[in-house]
Amino acid sequence: MRRRPLRRHPLRRRPVRRRPLLRLRSARPRRPASRDRRPRDHSTRVWAFGLLALTLVGVLVTRLGQVQVLDHAAYQQLAQTADTRTVTQPAVRGRILDSAGKPLVDNTTRTTVTISRTQLLDAPDGGRAVVDRVADALGLPAQQVWGRTFLCGTRGAPPAPTCWGGSPYVPVPLAIGVDPAKALGLLERPDLYPGVDVVAEPVRDFPQDATVNAAQLLGYLGRPTAEEVTKSKGKIGDLDLVGRGGLEQQYDEQLRGRPGETTVTVDPRGAVTDEVDRRDPVPGSDLVTTIDSRVQAAAEKALATAVRDARARGQEADGGAAVVLDVRTGGVVAAASYPTYDPGIWTGGVTAAQLEQLTGKGSGNPLVSRVTGATYPPASTFKAISLPAAIGAGNSLDKKYDCTSSYRIGDRSFANFESRAYGPITLKRAIEVSCDTIFYDFAYRSWLAQGGLKAATDAKDPFVAMANAFGLGTRTGIDLPGEVAGRIPSRDQKLKTWEGTRTDTCNRARTGYPEVAGTDPGRAAYLKALAVENCRTGFQFRGGDAANLAIGQGDVATTPLQMARAYAAIANGGTVWTPQVVREIRSADGSVTKVAPKAAGTVTIPPKTLSYLRSALQGVVTNGSAEGAFRGFPLRQWPIAGKTGTAESFGAGDTAWFLSYAPAAAPRYAVAVVVAHGGLGGSTAAPAARAIHDVLRTLP
Repeated sequence: MRRRPLRRHPLRRRPVRRRPLLRLRSARPRRPASRDRRPRDHSTRVWAFGLLALTLVGVLVTRLGQVQVLDHAAYQQLAQTADTRTVTQPAVRGRILDSAGKPLVDNTTRTTVTISRTQLLDAPDGGRAVVDRVADALGLPAQQVWGRTFLCGTRGAPPAPTCWGGSPYVPVPLAIGVDPAKALGLLERPDLYPGVDVVAEPVRDFPQDATVNAAQLLGYLGRPTAEEVTKSKGKIGDLDLVGRGGLEQQYDEQLRGRPGETTVTVDPRGAVTDEVDRRDPVPGSDLVTTIDSRVQAAAEKALATAVRDARARGQEADGGAAVVLDVRTGGVVAAASYPTYDPGIWTGGVTAAQLEQLTGKGSGNPLVSRVTGATYPPASTFKAISLPAAIGAGNSLDKKYDCTSSYRIGDRSFANFESRAYGPITLKRAIEVSCDTIFYDFAYRSWLAQGGLKAATDAKDPFVAMANAFGLGTRTGIDLPGEVAGRIPSRDQKLKTWEGTRTDTCNRARTGYPEVAGTDPGRAAYLKALAVENCRTGFQFRGGDAANLAIGQGDVATTPLQMARAYAAIANGGTVWTPQVVREIRSADGSVTKVAPKAAGTVTIPPKTLSYLRSALQGVVTNGSAEGAFRGFPLRQWPIAGKTGTAESFGAGDTAWFLSYAPAAAPRYAVAVVVAHGGLGGSTAAPAARAIHDVLRTLP
């Protein structure tokens, strides 16, 4: 019997058997089934994360400690740099005093009205209303005062000096040098003038300017150059004032003192919010000079009178100098220069027009000191140096020499310029009447004895040696800037000059001087002939050069100070002092530094020759070329020894000299006066020297 299939529940299906698929297995063995079924253990990860957190916290704490302790100073500096500023306050500058302690340069104050920069920043209108009210109260143009609120170089700023060129972290100076009464009135109404203050600022003052000028001697103040600021290593700021010329420049570091510094905090707008630190300025030192105010005033007046009188006689008289030295120390008792200027012109800043008057064409260069910065041929005043040189070369003091009207050297005649022919006379008389031809003869015979043109060196030249011994042709070393060396012509000097100028000289020998020929054909012809000669043989020290040297002409160039020092050496027995103006430096703390006199050398002159020379120089005043200038002067009370000089200049007026010292028996002072293109020494320079001696004889 056939079996019937079993019937299944309709909802139950028979499982379908399928062939298993081929599976790819990895090489990693499977975990045991029993381990896969256990719950995961997270403790290891927790410990790892905890250790990492602790490490980070430790690093953070360590870093915080380093910042707060080890790097505190560095971060404090960084913080201050970010939100603080340092403002420099200049120190009160030291004074310049005369020998009696009276101020030649002092400090005074000027009234300045300022406004807080914060006030300007906080005001809705930028402070314009307040500034306008200030301008109206002071009687100043409102636009000009408003312009001071702009920093120079910023957008919308007016040109200097209207804009403010100072620090942006100090109150803005709205008006400088105003009436103190008007300025102080602003402080009584803070409701109308919020943020406005009145301060007194120190400025240079010249208490004796009514009688004493001394502009070139004292100097002035001006803004520093970028190079000066860099080299000062923080001692000088770009807005500071530094010495320019004279003692202000020479002793700038001592006079300037040490500036103060104030560190302030500023907000993001740049407004000052607080003061962090302050270092007060230290005042500069005072300079006590060797200048006697009475003698300085007399020298300036005498020089100006000499120039005026020379011009009245038709002379150009475009410059000059007068200097007085203490023959015992080299101290400068007076130093006057012409033309001069008002040193107060620099206070508060010089205008373009004023600067043109001081430096422009036709100004006469008043900033240059004619005492130390200009040279002139000394003419016959040089004979006081040539006489001992001639005696040292073998000429006798006791014989007479022929004073002829001219002296022949080669194909050229050298005239007896300052005197007529006197025939045979003594050397004393030759000095008194200033005979040139006797000294021509001394120099030419000495030149021949040295070998003439064959002489290669100056080793045996007594005139060059004597000039060098007196310090001529070199700077004296005075404690003033701008000194020039001058020139003593010699074989070595001639060769160096020729080598340096030969190209230009030979060009002139070919082209001549057409720019001169149009106005002065004679001078142009002379200059071309001179160029032709110098192009070929300009290196030679000729007999004519030697002759001119002996009477202080030709290429000889000296400063008035050099000649005054030379005569001081004759007066004191041969000591050549280094001239000095400052005697001592007095610091703000009361300490005093003495500046001792310093001898630069000694001139050896036999006693007999020196005595003879001194007698001859005294005879110039009593019985020679300066007799007329000193007629009526009390020479018995104050005997003077001196020498006139009249330097010739081709195509220009003569330069007048007078060198002297007194009292002749026991010398104390040497006086030099020179007036460029002022005519004869006896009629122009000697009267000025007399006026100076008239004051010297009254000194204690």
